[in-house]
Amino acid sequence: MDLLVGGIGQLATPTGAGPRRGPDQGELSVRRDAYLLVREGRIAEVGEGRPPPFAGPALDAEGRVVTPGLVDPHTHAVFAGNRVQEFLARVRGERYTGGGILTTVYATREASEGELVELARPRFLRMLQLGVTTVEVKSGYGLTLDDELRILRAVRRLGEELPLTLVPTFLGAHAFPPELPREAYVRLLVEEVIPAVARQGLARFCDVFCDEGFYTVDEARAILAEAREHGLGLKVHADELAQVGAAELAGELSAVSAEHLLHVSQEGIQALARSGTVAVLLPGTAFVLDEPYPPARDLIAAGVPVALGTDFNPGSSPVASLPLATSLAVLRMGLSPAEALVAATLNAAAAIGLADKVGSLEAGKRADLVVWDVRSYEEIPYWIGQNLVQAVVRGGRVVWRSSPTPSST
Repeated sequence: MDLLVGGIGQLATPTGAGPRRGPDQGELSVRRDAYLLVREGRIAEVGEGRPPPFAGPALDAEGRVVTPGLVDPHTHAVFAGNRVQEFLARVRGERYTGGGILTTVYATREASEGELVELARPRFLRMLQLGVTTVEVKSGYGLTLDDELRILRAVRRLGEELPLTLVPTFLGAHAFPPELPREAYVRLLVEEVIPAVARQGLARFCDVFCDEGFYTVDEARAILAEAREHGLGLKVHADELAQVGAAELAGELSAVSAEHLLHVSQEGIQALARSGTVAVLLPGTAFVLDEPYPPARDLIAAGVPVALGTDFNPGSSPVASLPLATSLAVLRMGLSPAEALVAATLNAAAAIGLADKVGSLEAGKRADLVVWDVRSYEEIPYWIGQNLVQAVVRGGRVVWRSSPTPSST
């Protein structure tokens, strides 16, 4: 698609094909009175002042803010059922221990592939309306060979149908199925499930929930080593519930990302800094569970690139709004609005291996962008819980508008 986006009051974007870290975490290119020209779905030119003559379709931002499309690097958005009772138990003061995952597993096992697609479609469309153009999606609510493959096939179908980029991650090592001994299930993952996922091309990454009561460091290492042998990128659900050395493992394996990190140790932070692993922080989870927020400032000070995601799932984070996550990151984790924007765009793209394609508004990258109904990017986390998105463009095509916006051909 060709498109001219003109009348941009403020264009705010990180730059580069890799994550920003340390003092550069909050580095943005900010242009006033800007325009953006798209050719064949990719950004051809970003400039200021009067745009060049253009005969194709145009989108007038009318003085609003334009940023890259948001990237959510951690979701569990394909599932059946809900966990309202678990939510009510937390309201009564009960602490989350992860046991409710099996509630969703049982419900998801009962759903067909088509039913999973139908259930997930409106969730992704709501995320799109909140400015998200790229979403990582984990399996992990099947815990059998057939059920995990069915979830990943549903993700593939949705990615082919919807105007978003969906990045699939295999998370068979989420919980342990009740019908198999622990050792037998780890063996099943290594010997059968990972090879099948790789053979069918259903996932780009493999993740393991390495935490207290779940997979040990040794179990996670064995599973991730097999995943690497089959060409999958590595991710780690790390130190969410307790400090178990999962971040250290992520650093040891040079994982693409370590995620959660509510209880990460200083040794774990240093391991992530040495490996260049992206820390995917999920403030919605800490908010819902009433747990300590991850130490974003310590991670940034150590030179670890920080990304933000929602952890959207039916239990620990029924939060689908990445803008809300940026507000929580600013208010509760000490990020500046600029750092939060970088974390939800370029660094989030780096956490799913796409920083060379999306996450910033630069020539050559895919034209994924958001028009926000504000005058400064700093207002995005400030107007808490409000949907400020005026229009969403993916690959040079306007895929959502909140209300009619003047355009011309």
